[in-house]
Amino acid sequence: MIAITSIRHFFFNVLTECRKRLKNKNSNIMSNKLNESKIKNIIFTEDLENDGEFIPLISDDEDDKDLKKSELPKELSILPLRNTVLFPGVILPITVGREKSIRLVNEIYKKDRIIGTVAQIDPNVNEPEEDDMYRLGTVAQILKVLEMPDGSTSVIIQGRQRFEIKEIVLAEPFHKATVTLLKDKKPNDKTREFEAIVGSLKDLSLRIIKLSSNIPPEASFAVKNIENSKFLVNFICSNSDIDLKDKQQLLEMDNLKERSLKLLEHLSKQIQMLELKFDIQSKVKTDLDRQQREYLLNQQMKTIQDELGGNPIDQELEELKDNAKNKKWGKEVAETFDKELSKLNRLNPATGEYSVQLNYLQTLLDLPWNEFTKDNFDLKRAQKVLDEDHFGLEQVKDRIIEYLAVLKLKGDLKSPIICLYGPPGVGKTSLGKSVARALDRKYVRMSLGGLHDEAEIRGHRKTYIGAMPGRIIQNIRKAKSSNPVYILDEIDKVGKDFHGDPASALLEVLDPEQNNAFHDNYLELEFDLSNVMFIATANTLSTINSALRDRMEMIDVSGYIVEEKMEIAKRHLIPKQLDEHGVKKAKVSFNKKVLEYIVENHTRESGVRTLNKTIAKVIRNLARKIAMEEVFNKALSVNDIKEILGPPEFSRDKYQGNEFAGVVTGLAWTAVGGEILFIESSLSKGKGKLTLTGNLGDVMKESAVIALEYIKSHAQDLGITEEAFENWNIHIHVPEGAIPKDGPSAGITMATSIASIFTQRKVQQKTAMTGEITLRGKVLPVGGIKEKILAAKRANITEIIISEENRKDIGKIKDIYIKGLTFHYVKEIMEVFDIALLKEKVKKPLKIS
Repeated sequence: MIAITSIRHFFFNVLTECRKRLKNKNSNIMSNKLNESKIKNIIFTEDLENDGEFIPLISDDEDDKDLKKSELPKELSILPLRNTVLFPGVILPITVGREKSIRLVNEIYKKDRIIGTVAQIDPNVNEPEEDDMYRLGTVAQILKVLEMPDGSTSVIIQGRQRFEIKEIVLAEPFHKATVTLLKDKKPNDKTREFEAIVGSLKDLSLRIIKLSSNIPPEASFAVKNIENSKFLVNFICSNSDIDLKDKQQLLEMDNLKERSLKLLEHLSKQIQMLELKFDIQSKVKTDLDRQQREYLLNQQMKTIQDELGGNPIDQELEELKDNAKNKKWGKEVAETFDKELSKLNRLNPATGEYSVQLNYLQTLLDLPWNEFTKDNFDLKRAQKVLDEDHFGLEQVKDRIIEYLAVLKLKGDLKSPIICLYGPPGVGKTSLGKSVARALDRKYVRMSLGGLHDEAEIRGHRKTYIGAMPGRIIQNIRKAKSSNPVYILDEIDKVGKDFHGDPASALLEVLDPEQNNAFHDNYLELEFDLSNVMFIATANTLSTINSALRDRMEMIDVSGYIVEEKMEIAKRHLIPKQLDEHGVKKAKVSFNKKVLEYIVENHTRESGVRTLNKTIAKVIRNLARKIAMEEVFNKALSVNDIKEILGPPEFSRDKYQGNEFAGVVTGLAWTAVGGEILFIESSLSKGKGKLTLTGNLGDVMKESAVIALEYIKSHAQDLGITEEAFENWNIHIHVPEGAIPKDGPSAGITMATSIASIFTQRKVQQKTAMTGEITLRGKVLPVGGIKEKILAAKRANITEIIISEENRKDIGKIKDIYIKGLTFHYVKEIMEVFDIALLKEKVKKPLKIS
């Protein structure tokens, strides 16, 4: 309904008069314009001088006698109402704002004052038409029109009788309609059931008034004094907190008993909601009372503890002071600690801030300020430890020994920041433990894989709830030393999102010129990380932030050849697995042929992780036989391995011969090491279309286009007719299509494949190649040479074609890795064709013209 507070003084006078006349049992209370109404039941509101909701008056129309006395117009003027439904007998103040409505009120008020009111279906419609209004409404009488100080018009109307619109006969200047009057079907006055329903409605209404804070208590005055059952129902329908659709449904009910039952259902739901709200409010009040009780008890407990002389809070503060005396921190840290301790002393232990402050002080005390472990400068021992734990990795070991040597001579040196990069399983992470053991330092490891929040590095400010230091400081705290060996694992897999960029936060950590004053947001103090030996690990350098990469000393940890893997298995993997599975060394032995078979047929990786798992599988099988007291060969043979491991798992990296034109072996680098790949080309009759398949990236596709264009421009040199490119379609495919492939290093391989398929010439046996090609035919250098060489050796390749500019990379590789390989260094693609393509053609060559 629309409440009008600006006519409160008008109703205040009316209500005052009503109360007086009610006491005198006189029902005729309104004078002048209101003397036509007979008010028997009213609502008395709260003090009308204050702001509040206005509750409409309800009048007894005594079976619509007044309406019967005045003749109803043939065409009834229709006033649409927003957000409210008028019930018979209800006096309702409304604000009229629409031009049509103002014109209707002004015109009808001067005549018989009888109008028809219907509710709008959608209150947001400003100019309602016939379809925007309900068909059933209430005949109303205009009691009073008031011009308000703000210029708006307020109208007081009183419902008389329900009606139904038969037809809208006029839309301008306002709606007029022919209507049919509807009567309520009243139950028998002697029906006890209806009387019980009315009594329940009255009781529920009084309970709602009592529970609701929005209804003034005086509203119960009206409910208690309404004697007419019909108007009690209409009164409650009008004033209940019910949706517009439900109120309209109640108005459309002809049977008064059914209307009462439906209203009773709505009131029951409303009172359940009010009781639930009341219960919630009561619980909140109970919680507040409990908190106050706990506070008083804490205060009493503190007093008792003070009397007994054993206050644990004071003891805790004294313990913090005693621990601070033994710390080796600087002046700034000491001043900060004393200041924060003084602040803690002033806080109430019952507050949440007390625990935050206490945690901060305990963190300061736990950190190893200027506390170091003593380095072991026995260089021979350090070399021995490194050799015991890892086979190979000479470059890394030499760098550690150099650091120790300088530190021994100088006595003070900032720790190096090393980044070990290479394929998985080559021992990068485990090397950190060996370095810590060689130096007699503490060892900590932090995995950076998937890290995407800068606060993980720098920490949160202690003002936040649940704040804590970053993981750098947390791990230093666990190590209890300011010079541990700190492994930053998987630094190439650091993420980045809206939380910040952790890689940028690591710039300060890994910069020797800055990390002596590392700032953690939680500590808000500078911590010296210059004595920490940071060792980062990565599988690839391409995803590492360039500024971060510039701050680290990069050391390539490449894969192992077969001989190295066999030696690692013999020295480290087999003894480790025997120990873990409880099998004694005397029970089993692996000879060289067995290890070679396992490495070549059941592993195909740069590292030794899969080899370790395979050896574990063999030893588990032997452990089962030992436990079941079965007979087995202590000296394992290749047949025994075949029986345990089954058929060979890998064979794809083997050289596949040169029987077909257009099939060329290339060398590729991946994050897990080097691999060989085959470029296959085929021709079919067509119009010179080029098709590329095998899940190739954009760079690799461009390499194929460049290679084809070069072959076309030098067709005469290769003995290819120009008509061949117009009459034949060429299809280039790289097997294993499920694996994405990209990069420029397959350029010369694709060119050789295209030249071979158009000339039908065989490719040199056991030859692989890698290099980028230009439109001019230049062969450019590529990376990952060592990994590619290892992949070639695994595939029994004997000759490798690479760019002349890669010669310097070959010079850095140990002889053991390139033994048995012949390298061809080229500058032009034609040199590649001269080496790779034989004069001999394949069997059954195509006739290309």
